[in-house]
Parts: sequence; structure tokens; C-alpha cells
Amino acid sequence: MTLGTPRLHLREVDSTNVRAQRLAVGGAPHGALVTAAAQTAGHGRQGRAWVTPPGRALACSLVLRDPPRLLPMVAALAVADVADRLDAAGRTAAIKWPNDVLLDGRKVAGILAEGRPQEGWVVLGIGLNVAVAQDGFPPELHALATSLDRAPADVETALALLLERLEHWLATAPADAIDAYRARDALAGREIAWNGGRGTALGIADDGRLRVRPGDDPTGEELLLDAGEVHLGTGG
Repeated sequence: MTLGTPRLHLREVDSTNVRAQRLAVGGAPHGALVTAAAQTAGHGRQGRAWVTPPGRALACSLVLRDPPRLLPMVAALAVADVADRLDAAGRTAAIKWPNDVLLDGRKVAGILAEGRPQEGWVVLGIGLNVAVAQDGFPPELHALATSLDRAPADVETALALLLERLEHWLATAPADAIDAYRARDALAGREIAWNGGRGTALGIADDGRLRVRPGDDPTGEELLLDAGEVHLGTGG
């Protein structure tokens, strides 16, 4: 398996995911990669905007044929490995289920898998803040986003390491990937809220779903969440 070949690199693009999906429909092979120096209309989960400043963040999308069911979690593990290796401050990455990679509680990357699973392919989009200065984020994101605080020249280094770690985790047995994910779990034991309820996160189930105990009763019945937004605390 080779990820990153062939590669289409663009000076500017609306969305690397959109471009990679067009390539996938046209028959692009497993591992085909789209990268861009600047991304003007990228998007993340729940349709949120993800804008890539020119030359300061990694914006890439991979065509993956026959992707594993745990792909979003596997991708988060790969990104967390990159953050651990390259973060200038030496912080350790944590993952907020299902695939938000955090440094000191702030998001350093966006991960979005979308495509046509019924046709056997998915496009995995990853945006990683490599060299974005903290004051380079919009004011509303200052407390929510962070960067590896590296130099712009390190964007290509981050890409090479990301592809290597993705290859590793895609080849890893699901049970071992889940164990590694649990070691980075940012929610276990914490009070959380989700659409329709609130309670305590209890960790990750063997199938990748989030175990939660609704309400305040420590003996209450456990639920399993398989999709949706999860927030720390009781807010929306």
C-alpha cells in the first residue's frame, strides 16, 4: 500500500476534499493525494468552515479504496502521532471522540471522511495547523484552536510523517488501534453533553462507539453513541 501517489498539488483550491472526490469518481487509485498551499472553502464536520492560510497549514485529501470502518479514529491516531513528534512546545496530543485532535484542550487539526462507501471509496481530508501563529486565527477561535508553531517549511515534513503514520494505523489490527485510541481519550470520566442528553463519558467501546452514562446517577444504564457532536460540560 502506498499513500500519496499520485499527488496533485495546487497553489490554491476551494476544497481538497471536493477535488479528491472528483478524482475518485474518475477512477483515481487508492492513495491518490490532493494537497494545496491555500484552501478557501474547506469544510469540516457539521459543515463548519476550515480555511487554510497560504503556506502555513497542511491541507490534504486522500482517496482510499475499501477503507476500514474505524477510519476516522485511525486518522485521528495518525494526526496525534504527528502532533506529538512535531509540536514545538512538546505537548502530548489527546483525542476528543470521534476525531478531534487536541493540544492543551485546543483543536490542532480537522479531519473529515466523506465519499461513497457503497462504491468502495472514501476521501479522507485532513487539515493540520503547522505554522499558524496564535494571533493568526480569527478572534472567535483564539481559545479553541492551536498550532504546532513550526516554520512554514515544516508543512512538507508534517505531510510525509502523516502519510507514514496513516500507513501504520491502517495496517494495525482494530483491537490494537482501539487500545491506542483509549490511551489518548480526552473525554473518559468527564461530564459531557450531546444532542439529546448529558452525562459522563465512560470510554471507548470495542467497536469504536462512545460509552456514556446519562444523568447524575452513577448506577444508571450505560448508552453507546455512534455519531454526533459531543461537548465537554453541559453546554450545547
